[in-house]
Amino acid sequence: VQLQASGGGLVQAGGSLRLSCAASRRRAISNNALGWFRQAPGKEREFVATIDWRGDGASYADSVKGRFTISRDNAKNEVYLQMNSLKPEDTAVYYCAVSRFSTSTSYLGRYQYWGQGTQVTVSS
Repeated sequence: VQLQASGGGLVQAGGSLRLSCAASRRRAISNNALGWFRQAPGKEREFVATIDWRGDGASYADSVKGRFTISRDNAKNEVYLQMNSLKPEDTAVYYCAVSRFSTSTSYLGRYQYWGQGTQVTVSS
């Protein structure tokens, strides 16, 4: 399974971006929970958001709750991250990932496949 993330870029604080991630194979992700993680320079990769296989259950890191929204389209084999009210501390490389399980999880070790990452830079 290959994941291709896109939609990153440079934006001013308070702005918005929408990240997309497409899986290469049909049914590659429709039965799996999906997640977004991020990694800033010099820091460990951290959980951002996750959504279960049906799209009913989502959870977020406290730092992005109320600003970010994760969603998925199983027909298109894609997952999205809508990011609003961006802050400079949101600057990082963002990674999409496919879990081994159907229920949403923030635990990095439960994710089996990873995208290549897309850079998000928020200027103050």
